[in-house]
Amino acid sequence: MPRFAQLVIGPAGSGKSTYCSTMLQHLGSMNRSAQVVNLDPAAEHFDYPVMADIRELIQVDDVMEDPSLRFGPNGGLVFCMEYFANNFDWLGESLGHVEDDYILFDCPGQIELYTHLPVMKQLVEQLQQWEFRVCGVFLVDSQFMVETFKFISGVMAALSAMVVLEIPQINIMTKMDLLSPKAKKEIEKYLDPDMYSMMEDTSDNIRSKKFKKLTNAICGLIDDYSMVRFMPFDRTDEEGMNMVLQSIDFSIQYGEDLEFKEPKEVDEESADLNYDEIFQGKGDS
Repeated sequence: MPRFAQLVIGPAGSGKSTYCSTMLQHLGSMNRSAQVVNLDPAAEHFDYPVMADIRELIQVDDVMEDPSLRFGPNGGLVFCMEYFANNFDWLGESLGHVEDDYILFDCPGQIELYTHLPVMKQLVEQLQQWEFRVCGVFLVDSQFMVETFKFISGVMAALSAMVVLEIPQINIMTKMDLLSPKAKKEIEKYLDPDMYSMMEDTSDNIRSKKFKKLTNAICGLIDDYSMVRFMPFDRTDEEGMNMVLQSIDFSIQYGEDLEFKEPKEVDEESADLNYDEIFQGKGDS
């Protein structure tokens, strides 16, 4: 039986830990078993139980305090993740091997890890060797995406992660519940964007013809190939969360290998009794 994983990635402050906590509760309400693994060595707190925590292996604070290394926060985080990549055995022992595992990996927020450093790609390859079907869940704060140029920046970050990780990826705008009604209406055009129309609306703000041409080329790539689309994520909207989950499950083919259960056989005597009770109840009403 395969195992399943959501690799929850995205910039710092995009709501990765909140997403993991909310999705874990949502899965629980559906009577689906799921676990969360914290892979952020700089995490301070989270409100969900973890089956494994990278801070048991290495922590950013310990690296920064080491006088022989002299790393700052960013260098310390990269060092921790490279150390982690050389010690995947720790993760393998923590995960064990249970059939039909469904695990959310809460990843660090340093964008370089997903755009050009090999660490997260190495993690994906290791998980695939452990028979995991992995989906990348790329989060961007919706409050950051309400302007065209910021939106393009977010799209390019998501696209870079897709190219580097080479796995199915669902892109999500988080914190929709924090937007004002006006902002929610405004952001709808970024969920299924017409890039050429947006460029016409903002072309007057691009003074340099060189940058205007480059931006048009980027927008053309996004629009012509439909390479990046975003789904809204409002943690107060159960139906919306279910749509996100269905998209993720579809991308990793979750449920296709579950055994089909035959309906329980009912003997004729008990069936007749049930019918009699039903019709008797209708007659009484």
